[in-house]
Amino acid sequence: MAIQTVGIIGAGTMGNGIAQACAVSGVNVVMVDIAQAAVDKGLATVAGSLDRLIKKDKLSAAQKDAALALIKGSTNYEYLKAAELVIEAATENHELKLKILKQIDGLLAPEAIIASNTSSISITQLAAATSRPDRFIGMHFFNPVPMMALVEIIRGYLTSDATHDAVKALAVRLGKSPITVKNAPGFVVNRILVPMINEAFFVLAEGLATAEDIDAGMKLGCNQPIGPLALADMIGLDVCLAVMEVYLAQFGDSKYRPCPLLKEMVAAGQLGRKTGRGVYTY
Repeated sequence: MAIQTVGIIGAGTMGNGIAQACAVSGVNVVMVDIAQAAVDKGLATVAGSLDRLIKKDKLSAAQKDAALALIKGSTNYEYLKAAELVIEAATENHELKLKILKQIDGLLAPEAIIASNTSSISITQLAAATSRPDRFIGMHFFNPVPMMALVEIIRGYLTSDATHDAVKALAVRLGKSPITVKNAPGFVVNRILVPMINEAFFVLAEGLATAEDIDAGMKLGCNQPIGPLALADMIGLDVCLAVMEVYLAQFGDSKYRPCPLLKEMVAAGQLGRKTGRGVYTY
């Protein structure tokens, strides 16, 4: 099945990023959010992002206009009926996602595919809330979407080969490099990344090196663009802690225990960049 129109639920950071990636690649987009102000902000974000690409000579003004013409913003879910694929990119809240999925399941054509951009919630569990678990899949984009090449394509227990192949083909059309993943907590990237961040906190807590030296070591020794502690500040220490707690609960393996220092910093409200202070001061 060729996907010509993509519906996106959520006009926030991930939603408008996915919308931009689709539109620049010539795919029609319907971007829906509950408030018109959110829709307008999402559209303005895309326009601003495209302007920056023009300044870097990576896009022409004509290409920008063509891309924006392909994005329709609305607060009306009815417009999603035109989409062969709808990507749910709402806030990472289980109950909210279930509510949205049940709502659109009854609205879309029977052959339409539903994808979730969740970074942590079970695809199999979300699929079970719909009448089309064979046409449900995870499509986990990475932030910032227009710049990041990776898309994790997560197969639920009942996801069909046809659904997987159609979504993978779309990801390639968007200029992305998809990897196929089975459904499991954290999928692939976050499953490896967040425990690495947690281990960096153990190293810091044990006084083996300063935060600056830990980050420098991983940047210079492992060719990472940013050190794990600085990355934790960027993600949010509360988010890192929450992910570790999910892994500990779902895997039941003590190797996922959150570092006590990480827990203390979150308890103290030092969550990273968003609070002005985490491992580093901003």
